[in-house]
Amino acid sequence: MNLRTGVRVVVALVALFFIALGIWALISPMSFYEQLAHFPPYNKHLFHDVGAFQAGIGTTLLLALFRRDALQVALLGTSTGAVLHEISHIVDRNLGGKSTDPYLLGLLALVIVVVTAVYMSQRQR
Repeated sequence: MNLRTGVRVVVALVALFFIALGIWALISPMSFYEQLAHFPPYNKHLFHDVGAFQAGIGTTLLLALFRRDALQVALLGTSTGAVLHEISHIVDRNLGGKSTDPYLLGLLALVIVVVTAVYMSQRQR
């Protein structure tokens, strides 16, 4: 195995690690807290946010292995994190925060997704 292949294998493994941790924190935040990140006090929403951004980082790394366009990779990874972050704020709206958070973060996620779609549609021409 040459150095380039070795780096790609490590990046793929790290990407899958981040994605798995992110999904775990999103789906089962208490288990994530008890098993991996026991730093009291427990905050369900914080772990949902951590999961959203971990999954976004992992997605970015994974896409970087298959795409050459750095901006496209960044936009797709950011879209993933932003959409998952918005979902965590909708799900956790009864846990605190500002009443405007789901709306403002939803708008931000929508803008990022639209910009990503526009960019990708222009690149395919």
